[in-house]
Amino acid sequence: MQQTLDWIDWVVLIATLAIIVGYGTWKTRGSKNVQDYVRGGNTTKWWTIGLSVMATQASAITFLSTTGQAFSDGMGFVQFYFGLPIAMVIICLVFIPLYHRLKVYTAYEFLENRFDLKTRSLTAILFLIQRGLAAGITIFAPAIILSVVLGWNIITLNIIIGVLVIIYTVSGGTKAVTVTQKQQMFVIFAGMIAALIIIINLIPDAVSFTEAINIAGATGKMEVLDFSFDLENRYTVWTGLIGGTFLMLSYFGTDQSQVQRYLSGKSMREMQMGLLFNGLFKVPMQFFILLVGVMVFVFYQFNPSPLNFIDASTQTVLASEYGNEYKALQAKQTELFNQKQRLSLAYAKDNDANLKSQLFTIDSIEKTYRLESKFLIKKAVDTEYKEEYNKLEKEIAALESNTKSEAYKEKSAVLTALYKDAAKDTQTNDRDYMFIRFILNHLPTGLIGLLLAVILSAAMSSTASEINALATITSIDLYGRNLKEDKGELHMVNMTKWFTFGWGIIAIIIACFANLAENLIQLVNIIGSIFYGNVLGIFLLAFFFKHVKGNAVFISALATQILIIALYVLDREDIINLPYLWLNLIGCVIVIIIANLLQSISPKKINNNE
Repeated sequence: MQQTLDWIDWVVLIATLAIIVGYGTWKTRGSKNVQDYVRGGNTTKWWTIGLSVMATQASAITFLSTTGQAFSDGMGFVQFYFGLPIAMVIICLVFIPLYHRLKVYTAYEFLENRFDLKTRSLTAILFLIQRGLAAGITIFAPAIILSVVLGWNIITLNIIIGVLVIIYTVSGGTKAVTVTQKQQMFVIFAGMIAALIIIINLIPDAVSFTEAINIAGATGKMEVLDFSFDLENRYTVWTGLIGGTFLMLSYFGTDQSQVQRYLSGKSMREMQMGLLFNGLFKVPMQFFILLVGVMVFVFYQFNPSPLNFIDASTQTVLASEYGNEYKALQAKQTELFNQKQRLSLAYAKDNDANLKSQLFTIDSIEKTYRLESKFLIKKAVDTEYKEEYNKLEKEIAALESNTKSEAYKEKSAVLTALYKDAAKDTQTNDRDYMFIRFILNHLPTGLIGLLLAVILSAAMSSTASEINALATITSIDLYGRNLKEDKGELHMVNMTKWFTFGWGIIAIIIACFANLAENLIQLVNIIGSIFYGNVLGIFLLAFFFKHVKGNAVFISALATQILIIALYVLDREDIINLPYLWLNLIGCVIVIIIANLLQSISPKKINNNE
């Protein structure tokens, strides 16, 4: 159902975005040389670097998907970021001093000095592939929002959002991105703090904040730390500390969208302090965003929630031959809600173990109802999975007759596996719609406009960084490096602007072909994990393995990338079980091992003519 915004929300939304775009364009107009356009004239202070680095990572996906992740699975996703502070310290000690000493415009310039042109070009191309895909997704995420709000076509919205970003990024380059990101982060912080305060106030007065946390804990939503070594769990302390560290090392140390943020610093010390600022505040920021999602979950313990947060999907199934089944499921959920509301109030005042068990059971049953609703939606648009749906009905019947048994976990796993298969390539997953639907339905006028501005500001900041970096790599590492003669500073600035425009168009095209994955924030991190480990390994070879030459690295990088893609495909087909974060570690280790083996087996043939 289309949501109509109040005029006040429109004023807040349009004014916020117009001020950010206009200020960034005006403040940074007229760059005449590559130093100013690509490195911002090296005038950026450490706090601006820190905010810019955070803004680059905090896309609209962060606020849509992270809150949805918390609503569904709880706070455990924060473990994904545990490796970030470790990575920041390593980058400050190893990467930044090297980049600063060599005065590079891109991270990949160093690789040619250390290895050769083909290794530099290969690494740059790997970056262009993965970051180009990610840029499209960061445009697609806010397009989902406005399609819900306005009822507009998503393709039209992709074009509008992409063009807004292109305007100030083409105009001012790196400095425009950095300047606007500082304003965007202030809007983001203000909006999310206001949202949390409002959500807490919407919870019944009889329930304090501490009691709300207890209710979330009763259903497992506050389980932050998982020390298990179970490969079935994507997010544990170990995947965060090990796989997460390698992912963050590669992202912040070798990804030009981040490297370009701190290369604009006025000194090495400013660069280092900016990254340490990010390392100090990023994990608490993600914890805070997850907490917002958990508080929305608590809100829905006292207020009815839809079975599916995608209104269009609900309307489709209600209008189909399965409408009566869906209505019956809605009635079941309403009955369940009445029990849940009563138990939640009781548990808030008395943390009784029996009440906790009942709350957990009700939450488990509601999850099965949500799964069944997604199957009904799937069935309404595609009858291919009728057999799987019938199996699901039997599982739910068995579950309802024995909800307190230990067999629940096993049954839940079966249900999840069935849904994963049946919902493949189908827009039935609604987690990424949860937060926007809550905003539109329950927040007051004015704050709705601010929260939409928050999410769109995050999208613009992240996308701007990405297309700015993509253009820089294309201009400096590929175009400029292969020019036969020096065309001059103005020519390179103009070409970089054209490449910025071109990558903006490519990002819009990718966004137009995007679709909801299991979870958008996971999709972005999966794309990164497929490439980042290999790229990080190339840089570590350059830093610490002085005897390894360019040919060995080039061959090993190609072989490693093929192997990592194969491992991911095998995991997707359930042939192996490998959480995607481990691809960062595996890719890094494999490229180092293969390069060293190639160098030692045939050192004369593999060496460059250096």
